[in-house]
Amino acid sequence: MTTGDIVPLGSRAEFLNAVRTAFTRAEEHGAREIVLVDPNFADWPLNERTVIDSLSRWIDSSRLLVVMAHSFDELARRQLRFVEWRRPWAHVVQCRNDPDLEAEQIPTLLFVPGLSCVRVLDRIRYRGTVSNRPVDLTESRETVDALLQRSVEAFPATTLGL
Repeated sequence: MTTGDIVPLGSRAEFLNAVRTAFTRAEEHGAREIVLVDPNFADWPLNERTVIDSLSRWIDSSRLLVVMAHSFDELARRQLRFVEWRRPWAHVVQCRNDPDLEAEQIPTLLFVPGLSCVRVLDRIRYRGTVSNRPVDLTESRETVDALLQRSVEAFPATTLGL
């Protein structure tokens, strides 16, 4: 993908490949931040070993991974590798939600500032785009910022018991 490209998505397989590629590119380019937004992350490839390996090579204490969802129940049930991987990185992996928003108001978006954005516009058919056009990156940043301004911390990495 060269600067200014936009690639359409038209299937679940294309979406999953776009997510995997975005993580790999973030790792290769040393991106400082990755933002994931989805109502529940049920259909993301976050339980795949290759995705966790890519995130493991990318993450360090100077990086930030932001995960925003309406509910983290499906992530906790279906993405066990991600949940386990996150525990030691909880200081640089923020999980957030906005209790005032309905699930339908949360977009499906993977944003790597300055590098790429994966957007799903139709969650039933997985239609969307992968783009590195500056206008799309700016729009994604604005969407993320608006969501995060009203969000609160959610889904603690560990639960303390008595």
